[in-house]
Amino acid sequence: MKRFLTVDDIGDLGQALKEAAEVKKAPYAWDTLGKNKTITLIFFNSSLRTRLSTQKAAMNLGMNVIVLDVNKDGWQLETEFGVVMDGDKPEHLREAVPVIGRYCDIIGVRSFASFEDKKADYEEEILNQFINFAGVPIISMESATRHPLQAFADLFTIEEYKNKERPKVVLTWAPHPRALPQAVPNSFVEWMKVADVDLVVTHPKGYELSSEFTDGVTVEYDQKKAFKDADFIYAKNWASYEQYGQILSQDKSWTVDEEKMLLTNDAKFMHCLPVRRNMIVTDGVIDSENSIVIDEAANRVVSAQVVIKRMLEALK
Repeated sequence: MKRFLTVDDIGDLGQALKEAAEVKKAPYAWDTLGKNKTITLIFFNSSLRTRLSTQKAAMNLGMNVIVLDVNKDGWQLETEFGVVMDGDKPEHLREAVPVIGRYCDIIGVRSFASFEDKKADYEEEILNQFINFAGVPIISMESATRHPLQAFADLFTIEEYKNKERPKVVLTWAPHPRALPQAVPNSFVEWMKVADVDLVVTHPKGYELSSEFTDGVTVEYDQKKAFKDADFIYAKNWASYEQYGQILSQDKSWTVDEEKMLLTNDAKFMHCLPVRRNMIVTDGVIDSENSIVIDEAANRVVSAQVVIKRMLEALK
């Protein structure tokens, strides 16, 4: 594996889930695989779970880990081409990326959508500069359009908790005070489409995701109807795709609460975290026995370790 950006990069999903189970059962079984190898984790945006889980996963494999917060630890980096660099950014990614590649064996990159230019965001301009110029394998730790490590962990968590062969999984929009990227819902839909689940996406009109991800997916605009007989409820906010980056609604009637969960088939509640309590979900739901958000977050180590393990094996 030379890159991990989409569900296509993981190969056979059944095999990947089997490997994830093996890694979770024995996380230190490959603790010499990364000996004398270095991974650099580069963050253009804040992180808690992604940073800690990916660092932990690499350490479980015996790797050296370098963490770089671009906004605090280095020069401000110019990302656009053809600009006159007479402002506050003294270094261009075109030089920084290949230099970083000389210092390590694998690079993880986290860079959110800017919401300034949909075309630039969806063409993944920053991530692609790493792919094109680093000369080493690249892991997306969340990009403008996708969060594959999260989606892999989400699917593995569903696999652990499902009590039927083909569970009903509902991705529901929920209100939030800020405009959030579509990366998590995009990846969740992308991975669930390949998995053996019955996927339903529910959101107010105007919050349709890019058809690149939702073609062939059931979209239900009535949230309560979508929740009926669901086995898993995955709550997430995202800003409008068509009216790019805009907040069209903060309707709290879309908050996941106890009344709506009663419509489900005793569904498990999921969220990628961090979560705005009593906006995305009520205290009663997220603190209930059916909330699996902590186990879901713990599985972020597992998904990252499977990906890094495969990259290390390919380097041998």
